[in-house]
Amino acid sequence: MKIIVPATTANLGSGFDSFGLALDMFLEVTVCGPADEWFIEHQIPGLPHNATNLIIQTVCDVAPGTPPHRLKMMSQIPTARGLGSSSAAIVAGIEIANQLNQWQLSNQDKLTLAATIEGHPDNVAPAIYGGFTVSGSVAEGYFATTHHFTEVDLIAVIPPYKLLTKASRQVLPVDLSFKQAVAASSIANGLLTAFLTNNIELMTKLLECDRWHEPYRLLLVPELEKIRLAKVELGIYGAVLSGAGPTILVFAPKNQSHQVIQPLQSLLPDSQIKLCHVYQDGVNVQ
Repeated sequence: MKIIVPATTANLGSGFDSFGLALDMFLEVTVCGPADEWFIEHQIPGLPHNATNLIIQTVCDVAPGTPPHRLKMMSQIPTARGLGSSSAAIVAGIEIANQLNQWQLSNQDKLTLAATIEGHPDNVAPAIYGGFTVSGSVAEGYFATTHHFTEVDLIAVIPPYKLLTKASRQVLPVDLSFKQAVAASSIANGLLTAFLTNNIELMTKLLECDRWHEPYRLLLVPELEKIRLAKVELGIYGAVLSGAGPTILVFAPKNQSHQVIQPLQSLLPDSQIKLCHVYQDGVNVQ
């Protein structure tokens, strides 16, 4: 049995802790069979192989009585780069528990479990549902809706350094004034409308206007400002942080990414430049 979970990008500008998008990079976990103790085989330096691995940890947290198994993991998702590696691991762990215990969890069940562990639903929602999601929480629990995304090319610019979400959140303000929150919310509302209606003009106008998080994180990811200053020369609509960073998501005209990738690489020679596509399916089992 193989569990496949897509990478995700969150926030997408002003949709802080709410907007999310599944991308065509994948975490694959094969359940090889029962074992005396949990073990996960992989080739990623620094990641544990035992029960402290986040995938195994998640299985044991949501289903403590699950018999130990040997797992094998392969991942195209770089860790601590703002592409949902921890969310993918959590969703994979929940799906392994679901399959091994024959629970038949709904997507809503998976969302509740995953968001409770992760602390917010913006990455786990697209990892579960696929495509473009808008998610959040109310007193009754977590919610997520899925939508068709705007027609653009997406290019991930992945700097050569890691940035932990915890460190990136530490630079954010504790509070915003009512006036600031209203302004930030109106931008997010307009950007969502642009995404849903394929309004490229409005999207371009609002994409780089976030007031929730990006102004405070610019110093942590200097590549973002470099791309924005070269926007006209690059021929792009704009660029935003992917999640907490440091990956940057570049929005380019549909089918024009081939004209953007090489100039981007010249601008940022130490970064990995990768064309991405929206992945319409969430976690799946083969």
